[in-house]
Amino acid sequence: MVTTRLPSAGFSITIRIAVTADASSIGRLTTCVGEAGAIVTALDVVDSDPTHVLVDLTCDTADSGHADQVVKQLEAQDGVDVRKVSDRTFLLHLGGKIEVSSKVALRNRDELSRAYTPGVARVCMAIAENPADARRLTIKRNTVAVVSDGSAVLGLGNIGPAAAMPVMEGKAALFKRFGGVDAWPVVLDTQDTDEIVAIVKAIAPAYGGINLEDIAAPRCFEIEMRLRELLDIPVFHDDQHGTAICVLAALTNALRVVGKELANVRVVVSGAGAAGTAIMKLLLRQGVGDIIAYDRRGALHRGMDDLTPTWQWLAEHTNRGNYSGDLAGAIVGADVFIGVSAPNLLTGDDIAKMADRSIVFALANPDPEVDPRAARQHAAVVATGRSDQPNQINNVLAFPGVFRGMLDASAEEFTEEMALAAAVAIANVVGEDKLNPTVIVPSVFDPRVTPAVAAAIRQVVKGAPAHPNSAAMPDAELDEAPGDTF
Repeated sequence: MVTTRLPSAGFSITIRIAVTADASSIGRLTTCVGEAGAIVTALDVVDSDPTHVLVDLTCDTADSGHADQVVKQLEAQDGVDVRKVSDRTFLLHLGGKIEVSSKVALRNRDELSRAYTPGVARVCMAIAENPADARRLTIKRNTVAVVSDGSAVLGLGNIGPAAAMPVMEGKAALFKRFGGVDAWPVVLDTQDTDEIVAIVKAIAPAYGGINLEDIAAPRCFEIEMRLRELLDIPVFHDDQHGTAICVLAALTNALRVVGKELANVRVVVSGAGAAGTAIMKLLLRQGVGDIIAYDRRGALHRGMDDLTPTWQWLAEHTNRGNYSGDLAGAIVGADVFIGVSAPNLLTGDDIAKMADRSIVFALANPDPEVDPRAARQHAAVVATGRSDQPNQINNVLAFPGVFRGMLDASAEEFTEEMALAAAVAIANVVGEDKLNPTVIVPSVFDPRVTPAVAAAIRQVVKGAPAHPNSAAMPDAELDEAPGDTF
């Protein structure tokens, strides 16, 4: 092997190769790729003549450097001529991933007169007289703005709005594929909080919801809070609430697998930024036993100086024993570890010191806080954010159904009650009879997920009874901001 990372479809390449036409030539190619640590996923004969065969060999690699190494090892083989190498991820992005399509045919003057002038004027006046009709008579009823300033894109950092576009396009594609929601990227060439709030407020009339995406903490907290106060449509920061919903759903089922109750467990969360803070607040709402929050400054505890408002709040409402040591010490005897921070912070030996039947969610991507293979030697349940590992905790389980439900119910805000209901719905899709240590969340392609989440959201909007733990903490405290992360 030339890499310690696992190959994935995210680094899939297609190599066009001319090779001598002997009986073993194709076999030599696949053997060479396998010895280089890649995984052959397809091999197609493109052309041939009496002496040569032209093939397209497709394989998954671990990263760009690994892909280059695979190509070099092929080029070193006798009788092999590498003609072209295509990165399949870049090919998929050529020209973008989404488009606008019309719902009306516009085949003749009659249809044009109704869709546009003069007929459209009547619809405009109806909305002017009753603005609420915009939800019924325009795309507002099914459209979401995916808003980002490019300041915290995936694990790439502050790369700006243009570079953020592929992620926002992907998000829009996921909205459509999994929730039937029409979403559109809105990337902003500013990282000024006041400007972002003003711009989103100004464009809001066209949308039924706002999905904030990849905006750095602590600004993301203030932006969300202010927009919720200003707008009459739901504002949802997926990095916070989508992650928290999916983590709570996965933890609900993981605890069922190991036979523990949330009220009796101690949880250690590595990363007290946007995602980590939202996770901890939702767990507290649900009645978790105790939490230790860990970030750059160490374990957040009472008596620390110069904390941000959010970290100060966490220090006051978590960590009952006021632990002040390092991360490895924090997880000694802990029932659950949740990582939303940085890679390679823990080892298998650290996991071995957790409580019996422990649970590890190492969600840093692409490299988790602890090697999942090492963690599985000691923990009863292990989950990651990776698609090539069991128990992938992926936000696509939540946000399409959450918005589907909010749009269907004409919701004016997103609430903690919705988050709790969505988590329960996701967890219950798996079913008690299907649960095991490698299946604690449904597949992102399970067609039952979005309808279940949407139904749970609609029930909350219609005024279903409050969740039994909903009064565990005042909303005013939950909405306090800012934080930081690794």
